[in-house]
Amino acid sequence: MSGAPTGGPTDTSVGASPLHVLRFLAAALRAKAVVEVGTGSGESALWLLQGMLPDGVLTSIDADGAAQRAARATLREAGVPTGRTRLIAGRAVDLMPRLTEGGYDLVSVGIATTDYPRYLELGVRLLRPGGVIVFAGVQLASPDTRSALALALRDLVRAIQEDENLVPVTLPTGPGLLAVAKHT
Repeated sequence: MSGAPTGGPTDTSVGASPLHVLRFLAAALRAKAVVEVGTGSGESALWLLQGMLPDGVLTSIDADGAAQRAARATLREAGVPTGRTRLIAGRAVDLMPRLTEGGYDLVSVGIATTDYPRYLELGVRLLRPGGVIVFAGVQLASPDTRSALALALRDLVRAIQEDENLVPVTLPTGPGLLAVAKHT
């Protein structure tokens, strides 16, 4: 992929940013099918695609049409073939149930939301055994422990701890990542 910004996915430096971790996870999983919740500007899509197998397809879901237009432009400028991505407009909690159960290697939730527990349920359903769901920007210590977001994070952690088929790890990079592997 050409046209990537400095520090982007063609940067071969060793790094510890959340984007580096996403690329690493995609590569380590030899990902062919990835779901991204929160398209944003398309930068994280570039990093995920860089780690994925060359014939892999990234499905990115975002309710913000303007963000998806920006991401399309970013992907086009980087020379990403259109067949490598599916950008779907809409709410991910509504669209994820329509995706293929057990058909994905990696699910990346890149938005802060009170729907964290629902994304865990939906994401784990989509993962193949050995697949990983990662929650980016998850700060497990919130200054307001009674906020709706803090309560959703506690519910997320509780759901992970109660499921013996899930193997979690918190990665202290950037604003924090919570990665959860589906054991079986």
